[in-house]
Amino acid sequence: MNIVFAGTPEFAAAALEALLRAGHAVTLVLTRPDRPAGRGLKARPSAVKSLATERGLPLLQPPTLKDQGIINTIAALKPDALVVAAYGLIVPPTLLDVPRLGGINIHASLLPRWRGAAPIQRALLAGDQQTGITIMQMDAGLDTGAILLQEATPIGADDTAQSLHDRLAELGGRLIVRALAAPLVPRRQDAAAATYADKIDRREALIDWREDAAGIERRVRAFDPVPGASSMLNGTTIKIWRARVERGVSAPPGTICEAGSSGVVVACGRDGLRLLELQRAGGKRLPVSAFIAGFDMARELRFGV
Repeated sequence: MNIVFAGTPEFAAAALEALLRAGHAVTLVLTRPDRPAGRGLKARPSAVKSLATERGLPLLQPPTLKDQGIINTIAALKPDALVVAAYGLIVPPTLLDVPRLGGINIHASLLPRWRGAAPIQRALLAGDQQTGITIMQMDAGLDTGAILLQEATPIGADDTAQSLHDRLAELGGRLIVRALAAPLVPRRQDAAAATYADKIDRREALIDWREDAAGIERRVRAFDPVPGASSMLNGTTIKIWRARVERGVSAPPGTICEAGSSGVVVACGRDGLRLLELQRAGGKRLPVSAFIAGFDMARELRFGV
């Protein structure tokens, strides 16, 4: 099948790889312009650009798809489908009308739950028991198109945004290949059941110890690896990468109730949190036993101040 592919991060690269393995002809790849990254803020190619370059695929990085010249370029290729995965730019209806099969999106949730930009993190924050991949026929709305194919995956107690991302990326690749292999009957979404996965604000990663411990533990997993859940202690920002709920802890929220090689127990609004992997500004992620060897975690100190 003649495919134009639009995507940017690793999640999208996994889908592009799956399409190529399945033997589809990807006649054009669209990805976001290179963006500054790292300490030097040097422009870095997206994961999709790196893969397309490695495979010698035609590549464009337009700042917008609303330009008629871009639409004409795509139309000249006479694509069967425009496959979109975590692209990051609005696809105008005039472009969706170009391919024979229209635009087909790979979305990392079980639509209509978690439409929008951050479905993986929002599912973790909400304590959902499962999520999955939806292959969707694109329309002018925000993830509102008809469902072509879905498959669920459970969310484990130890899943982080990274582990869930990796599993969903692999699943998305498999499902888009299946969706293109045979005609599917579109199914309308139930708009009344829709929820929205707003873009993550870095301020959400700052821990409020008045929250219950279970909610904070989900926050830790939802923001691993980006932006990382954090709190202040003695004027130093500490990122918390792994923790577990400790029942029956009662003290003012943020108080360190225990500090040892088996973990640092911090009181929350309900129960407590045993911190197991930590990082200070400029340092490395460390197991708690190594972290407290070089940082004072005395009892009665308070996080959040």
